[in-house]
Amino acid sequence: MHPIERLRYVARSQGGDQRALVRETAGALRGLGLDPAGLVVACRRIVERHPSSGPLWWLCSSILAAGEPFAVARALADEIEDDPTPDVLVEVLPDGATVCVLGWPDLAGEALLRRGDVAVLAIDVADEGATFVRRLQRADVDAEVVDPGGLAAAVLASDIVLVEALAAGDAEILAVPGSRAVASVGYCSDVPVWMVVGRGRCLPEITFTNMLQRVADVRVPWQATCEPVPFGLATAAVRPGGVFEPAEADLRPECPVAHELLRSSPM
Repeated sequence: MHPIERLRYVARSQGGDQRALVRETAGALRGLGLDPAGLVVACRRIVERHPSSGPLWWLCSSILAAGEPFAVARALADEIEDDPTPDVLVEVLPDGATVCVLGWPDLAGEALLRRGDVAVLAIDVADEGATFVRRLQRADVDAEVVDPGGLAAAVLASDIVLVEALAAGDAEILAVPGSRAVASVGYCSDVPVWMVVGRGRCLPEITFTNMLQRVADVRVPWQATCEPVPFGLATAAVRPGGVFEPAEADLRPECPVAHELLRSSPM
């Protein structure tokens, strides 16, 4: 595939594996070999098409701040592909636990498939929960899809709630709709809430705020495609280096601020 067509494919794609998005974007940008001005425009348009993808903001911010952007793109694609966060979850999930998730989480989903011995209650967010449950069932994992109206009951029936971050700032994460509700029910009912914050999700606060304004500051907020969830609702933070108390987790920004991305590209 020609690099331009590959970049268009990435820009048009919706949802999916965040690691795959980073890998495809990095490969397409390297293939184009753009000058600095062209690289800024390309990166702006990528984050405009995927405003809720923390890893793409991480990639594009790092590329624009780098002296050798294409070498950095290759290194970061390898780095996120080797994200050990699923390995951490595989090790620490209790045997035979019932785990509540929302939709089809990228990192947590991989861990649940690999463990195989846990029961999964997947709340059907954006029509992804049912698809995820079918995938789990094909792997002989005990799984059931839950209508969003049964969200509270699913949390109460679970041993652990996993809320996966699309991105993270200083005091909150960005996650799929329903995440704040499940975290709140868990917090009020003493059900552990683990926030899964994989590699490339922690952003500078100014970048996270700009990102949040694009996806959550809408006229009809209940129609937003994602929502902020305070770290204060979490029992633990799952990071590439292990599981930590929220106050002790290393959530420092993983990329510099790229002010070029904070402005929209001319259309």
